[in-house]
Amino acid sequence: MTLHKAKLEKTKRHRVTRALLIVAGSLCVALGAVGIFIPILPTTPFLLLAAACYCRSSDRLYQWLMGNRWFGTYIRNYREGKGLSIKTKIIALTVLWVSISYSALFWIDILILQVVLLAVAVGVSTHIIRLPTFRKSTT
Repeated sequence: MTLHKAKLEKTKRHRVTRALLIVAGSLCVALGAVGIFIPILPTTPFLLLAAACYCRSSDRLYQWLMGNRWFGTYIRNYREGKGLSIKTKIIALTVLWVSISYSALFWIDILILQVVLLAVAVGVSTHIIRLPTFRKSTT
């Protein structure tokens, strides 16, 4: 294989990898957005994974995500160990428990599935409560 041919092959692989990372990042952003409204679907891991995919594939998409009105601050605060605002914690816990309770009581008739749903709610609640509470600085 000639040097030129090898270089073309490497460029082609780079483009494919970049495209796959962009697709994966976009899928993660979509799942993270859905996770905001569906408490069983975790938002944070998907958004962090999207940031990692975009960081390695597209500076423009990474900057968009980090500057996004809903996701950017959330990702930065989480990555910096600042946690979640008290408002976000309350909303997340309320939506979590209302949706899980409703599902367990009115949609699921199998006791073991009801127990699993409640166990998931307890696990997610524990995680949310243990995260630091972010407070905006007043300075």
